[in-house]
Amino acid sequence: MMKYLNLLLASALLFSGCGNDEEPQPAPDEAMYYPSDTAADWETKSLSSLGWNESAVQPLKDYLIEKNSKSFMILVNGRIVLEEYFNGHTSTSSWPWNSAGKTLVATTTGIAQQEGLVNINNKVSQYLGTGWTSESIAKENLITSRHLLTMTSGINDENDLVIKANLTYLEDAGLRWSYHNVFQKLMDVVAEVSNQEFESYFNAKLESKIAMDGFWNNGVIYKIYHSNTRSMARFGLLALNKGKWADEQIIDEAFFNESISTSQSINPAYGYLWWLNGKTSYRVPGGQTVYQGHLVPSAPSDMYAAMGAEDQRIYVIPSKNMVVVRMGDASDPSNPNFALSGFDDALWQKINAVID
Repeated sequence: MMKYLNLLLASALLFSGCGNDEEPQPAPDEAMYYPSDTAADWETKSLSSLGWNESAVQPLKDYLIEKNSKSFMILVNGRIVLEEYFNGHTSTSSWPWNSAGKTLVATTTGIAQQEGLVNINNKVSQYLGTGWTSESIAKENLITSRHLLTMTSGINDENDLVIKANLTYLEDAGLRWSYHNVFQKLMDVVAEVSNQEFESYFNAKLESKIAMDGFWNNGVIYKIYHSNTRSMARFGLLALNKGKWADEQIIDEAFFNESISTSQSINPAYGYLWWLNGKTSYRVPGGQTVYQGHLVPSAPSDMYAAMGAEDQRIYVIPSKNMVVVRMGDASDPSNPNFALSGFDDALWQKINAVID
């Protein structure tokens, strides 16, 4: 009898820790993984362990090759599931992010704000001085750093070269969404408030924290970040975890959540230089047309993305703990408008065939 009671007591103790007030813990292989500073140490995960369709991988690779890709990666919970290089590109090759690098500027601006150096709701002229545009002082003073983060500065978008002569008035700040390279004035703001070159601040506060291996150089119309594919994936992993890397919250989570939320009422698919899927409508660079539906219909609705010219991509999908990276030449050189080329949607159809 005593043996039977002891058995009942042991069973009760065993199940007492499984009550509803205690969150279930993930299995060890489901925990979020962060790679060390040494790229060669990056853990992998097999497709079979995820139950993915391995027969759909080759069609995906064929499509990537057909569309002039240089590299492609998928991370799940931080581990590499797919990593492919094409056309002589390697894991150490650097490639330009183009406008996907705008998200690096947004993140660095957020870090400067959390350090008390800048307030994005303050007018830009508070940091750069009056006369940084060719607008009247009254109109210029309407423009805040937040307007630069959200593409709502109201500055004329006819010329992408950001020099004072081109920064002319089109509409009051906040009343028009217009994709424009004037965002780069945020780099000047960060440089001014941190009393150092933007690149130096970025390197110390962001790049070195997650062991990215990249550099900024002067492109035709603005500074462009270059890196290898794994560095791009590292930033994607930081974004998946809302600015957290291992035990360090590098960018304030509240700011990051603002970054990946609709930032204004004119273009629901735009945050702080991040593109947002799953909204009811969207606008694209180079026009004022409103398109109904999701930005990338075949992609998960919770996806947010860093998107750059010639189809440089970081797709972040929280519901799947997934990051997808694509680098390369333009998928369709004759149709450079990334949101209308059809590349993203067709690519996601190929990805879905693998992961579903």
